[in-house]
Amino acid sequence: MQPTQFSTEDLRKAIRNVPDFPKPGIQFKDITPLLADAALFDACIDLLIGEHQPGSVDAVVGIDARGFIFAAAAALRLKAGFVPVRKKGKLPYLTHEQDYDLEYGTNTIAIHVDALKPGSRVLLIDDLLATGGTAAAAAELIQKIGANILEISFLIELNFLEGRKKLDGHKVRSLIQY
Repeated sequence: MQPTQFSTEDLRKAIRNVPDFPKPGIQFKDITPLLADAALFDACIDLLIGEHQPGSVDAVVGIDARGFIFAAAAALRLKAGFVPVRKKGKLPYLTHEQDYDLEYGTNTIAIHVDALKPGSRVLLIDDLLATGGTAAAAAELIQKIGANILEISFLIELNFLEGRKKLDGHKVRSLIQY
């Protein structure tokens, strides 16, 4: 793989801020302009996989839904399998499930019981680290199967929400921090 000619600052410039979406007070980070630029999207995948090389990762796990975009592309780049972690009820086969807390209530995500082999080397990717609940639940699912998380990688991290604390014990990397 050749090094990208783009920096994380180039990626940051392509992310559109949408005030008051989906509700007042939220500053939504819209990644669609970055995805629409093939060169920036390509660079984003290079930056997300970091030092990982083909053969060093068995599977890339992506979190529903935008994490799928980045994880699937990273899996192809790394010549590894892609594994989706989905919302409860969206996977057609037997699953492991994990609950996690939301601001008001809980949610549940799932992974197929045979999605990974024990001992598999996994890169977990999502678009955004906010409170960390979803990523921590995904990490729990991966560990239930007995796979090894090499790193958890995010395009964006909202530092003020301190989501990284819920991922303590894991190597965590984010490209852009707000």
